[in-house]
Amino acid sequence: MFDGVARRYDITNTVMTGGLDRVWRTATRKALQLKAGQRVLDLACGTGVSTAELAKSGAYCVGADFSLGMLRAGMQTERVRRAAVPLVAADALHLPFADQSFDAVLISFGLRNVADVPQALREMLRVTKPGGRLAICEFSTPTTTLMRRAYFDVVLKALPHLAASSASNAEAYDYLAESIRAWPDQQGLAELIDDAGWISPQWRNLTGGIVAIHRATRPLV
Repeated sequence: MFDGVARRYDITNTVMTGGLDRVWRTATRKALQLKAGQRVLDLACGTGVSTAELAKSGAYCVGADFSLGMLRAGMQTERVRRAAVPLVAADALHLPFADQSFDAVLISFGLRNVADVPQALREMLRVTKPGGRLAICEFSTPTTTLMRRAYFDVVLKALPHLAASSASNAEAYDYLAESIRAWPDQQGLAELIDDAGWISPQWRNLTGGIVAIHRATRPLV
């Protein structure tokens, strides 16, 4: 499915979010508080635009994704080539990296798509150094009743129609809307993070809770 939308994935996201996707990427990079020389894994990186955004911090950033079509599309873009970030084919449930390889791990709008969310969270914990950081940027639950109704009853129903004007496979956006509806709210995701072994999970709502950035830390011992 993701191979099928890869060609116009980034432009479709920008059109459907009114450019907010760029704002969310910037906020996620800042949430990780990266420093030059640190090693960062950008999991479910898609075409690598989020990895290129992370590279602005001066950290060494590796992008990884299950979709070869996404990775191929990303390697053809000027932005990713200019950032010179490596893009790696990888399964979030069986990451091809050694234990404690990274100072931080990020997954943006990808955790909903893995087959086993708790296992993916444990794998991210495994490859993170003690004291290292996790950031998850994901669609979430709007914070007010009025906004929830508008979002779930109007916006999500309109997504496939909006995608039709720019996506290479508009039918895939039916799945996007359904996966957002089925996803846990902010507290629910924080509990999954905690259960996987991360400590001090917390979140920050963006755009009224349509998106939330969750952060947590790997224990020192």
